[in-house]
Amino acid sequence: MNLKILGSIAIVAGTAIGAGMLALPLATAALGFYPAIVLMLGCWAISAYTSLLMLEVNLRSGVGDNLHVVTGKALGKTGQLIQSTAFLSLLFALTAAYLTGGAELLTLKFKSWFALELTNTPAVLLFTLFLGIFAALGVGWVDKLSRLLFSAMVVLLVIVIAFLLPEVNSEVLAHHAATESYNKVWLAAIPVVITSFGFHVCIATLVRYLDGDAPTLRRVLLIGSTIPLFCYILWLLVTLGTVGSESIASFDGKLGAMISALQEITQRPMISKFVGFFADLALITSFLGVTMSLYDFLAELIRARQTLVGRSQTWLLTFVPPLVCALFYPEGFIALLGFAAIPLVVISLILPVAIALKQRAATTDGYQVIGGKPALILVCICAVLIIVSQIYAAVQGS
Repeated sequence: MNLKILGSIAIVAGTAIGAGMLALPLATAALGFYPAIVLMLGCWAISAYTSLLMLEVNLRSGVGDNLHVVTGKALGKTGQLIQSTAFLSLLFALTAAYLTGGAELLTLKFKSWFALELTNTPAVLLFTLFLGIFAALGVGWVDKLSRLLFSAMVVLLVIVIAFLLPEVNSEVLAHHAATESYNKVWLAAIPVVITSFGFHVCIATLVRYLDGDAPTLRRVLLIGSTIPLFCYILWLLVTLGTVGSESIASFDGKLGAMISALQEITQRPMISKFVGFFADLALITSFLGVTMSLYDFLAELIRARQTLVGRSQTWLLTFVPPLVCALFYPEGFIALLGFAAIPLVVISLILPVAIALKQRAATTDGYQVIGGKPALILVCICAVLIIVSQIYAAVQGS
């Protein structure tokens, strides 16, 4: 396996692993560890299959075509409008989620380091201004910083898991929080878990990077999507098996409370710091990647000039909407990640199925993922289930 393939696998895994990892224990605590693993395996299977479906539609459309072009060729302007709206909604929702989560972690840092109680508004503003500036600096800066931070995050993840594994209690792991409605708990967890496997946006780039080599790309996508699955299982093991499902469920989606609880479990000052730094890096790496994509998308949409005024306008369009959301919905980390599942499902499940049906009707040549129409119908059923789950969770939470 050459370095180009290894790098591609790292891109798939790195696109998925990030702030969503921090949300998984909070979203699945009420289920308990073993049901959460079952849900995670199901979401991984859906994501892996639809990644291969996206590989199919990209290869049949033409190596080098991005998702917007692929959608336009098969579904016309209407399809492109749906795709662009879903993509924009996804990035705005993720940015707002990362701002709320980042503000929580920043508040925790100020309390730990300076013994200062930072309220939500200054925490959100500081996080936005300090890290948001990188979005306007361009892909070169973000790429270098992201690679450095992601490498550090992986190292810290290994260290944290290694030190927390001996603290896992089998009795604590087997227990799950009491709940009035187990069905409600499942429906609330599904959108967050599926969002944690959202790596599909990088597939068109990889098709071009690996020159449309279908067998290699298939291997890259399957291996790359499996790495986050193992990381997530280990992360749930050390969080639900130490802090406990009932305790984490009682945090009501507060990221800072969960990180504080994990830091207390370690009982070692250095490892406690590593837990905090890992959480910071997981959120920051996701934030940088998402905001860079959002900034570039908006800059192209409004045809912004590469001047100070043009960049400032694009920056404000990028951050003002999610900033307003984060200021008025300070505890929305989990809810916003759940909402992101709806546009993600449109981009990675619904549109690929529609495009594949159109392409297969025109020709049977080229790479085709196994399963035929029954598999496509199953994907559509899953898409409807995920969307209904998120709508139900939003209604119940309002």
